[in-house]
Amino acid sequence: MRISQVSAIAMIAAAGLATPAHAQNADSAAMQAELQAMRAQMQAMAARIDSLEGQLVTAQAKADAATATSTTALATAEAAKSDTTIKWKGAPLIESKSGWSFKPRGRMQYDAGVISAPSSTGVEDGFGEEARRIRLGVEGDIPGGFGYKFEVDFAGNEVEVSDAMLTYKDGGLTVAFGQQNNFQSMEELTSSRFTSFMERAAFTDAFGFERRVGASASFHSGDMLAQGGVFTDNMSDTSNDQWGADGRIVFMPKMGETQLHLGGSVHYTDLDGDLANVRYRQRPFVHFTGTRFIDTRSFGAAKETGYGLEAAAIRGPFHVAGETFWQSVSRPGLADPTFFGAYAEVGMFLTKGDTRGYKGGIFDRVKPANPVDKGGMGAIQVNLRYDRLDLTDAGIVGGKQDGYAMSVIWTPTDYTRFMLNYGRMDYTDAAIAAANGDKSYAVDAFGARAQIDF
Repeated sequence: MRISQVSAIAMIAAAGLATPAHAQNADSAAMQAELQAMRAQMQAMAARIDSLEGQLVTAQAKADAATATSTTALATAEAAKSDTTIKWKGAPLIESKSGWSFKPRGRMQYDAGVISAPSSTGVEDGFGEEARRIRLGVEGDIPGGFGYKFEVDFAGNEVEVSDAMLTYKDGGLTVAFGQQNNFQSMEELTSSRFTSFMERAAFTDAFGFERRVGASASFHSGDMLAQGGVFTDNMSDTSNDQWGADGRIVFMPKMGETQLHLGGSVHYTDLDGDLANVRYRQRPFVHFTGTRFIDTRSFGAAKETGYGLEAAAIRGPFHVAGETFWQSVSRPGLADPTFFGAYAEVGMFLTKGDTRGYKGGIFDRVKPANPVDKGGMGAIQVNLRYDRLDLTDAGIVGGKQDGYAMSVIWTPTDYTRFMLNYGRMDYTDAAIAAANGDKSYAVDAFGARAQIDF
């Protein structure tokens, strides 16, 4: 019962007591006045209590509203948090349930070494070093099956776009637009982070394999992979006078514990629709020197046509790989030369449980079974390679190279790598003659690389 109702009853009772039949004396007036004063005080107290009750109701309403708002905000934050996940794959990979993802990517490769050529050639021996690659970029997915990849290389005090592409995936089909790798060789398509040697096989650089702007499609189904595309020039070339097409087919069955790889590719380039100058040449196994001992020098050509074959196998710690490539050049009015390149290599891991990575028709990342960050010693691998390049045909004498190389690779963790390389190149008809006119001699090269990627 509210206090105001109790006070009213009390006042009525007091009023009844204030008028007895015999109360006609002087004290009755004083008592009546006192009762009236008491009634006024009780009415004031009742009014004050009513006011306080109103304030309490208002405060409770505000508290309830604030609690509801806080609960809603917390629920929203929890919902947003559960929609986004962060994984670590050398760098943070941020993914959302809506289909968006974002991951920074990059690599740093620092090379150093020496080359030794016959002193009579006039080529200076000695030490060389360079930041071979310093790349930074991003990659990720976009809802609807789309994806993106963008990477810039800062090596050599220059800024050059490496990859810049938009992709679309639907099942086994992948379509790509923008600057990207062509489909000319397994060695070329394997990332420089995962190759067996500091530099790729001589023919990949000599024949000008590089990223170009274009549109491509790849289809992967079971053990089969088919790739093809149409391309113009590299993004750094402003002329864009040439166009070309590349195709590649790979059969990659897993037979027991053995991963097999068999592939072939075809390449065509219309150099500029009329006649252009081309030049094929190659460094001696390391990149930090600008000297080329094998060189066709510039000559006029209209078209290039190339054919390649690939084979590889991985079983436990062992792997073998080899490729051949023929580059035919069309020269209007003259005989068409066909140049040849090939390599064959074998390799094995000395550490238990390690094997070479393979994925999607190319070699992939080595993941040590016992990495250094978990108390192990990482993965140690040794490789041997024979590398052949023949740039002499149809009256063009660019020279021949027979290269013999060895590498030792230490992979402490998934994303770090150290390499030691030694190569001996035997040249015939070299581009640089010795003092006595001799063009058949050998050059030794030693290189070391420190690498980190993410």
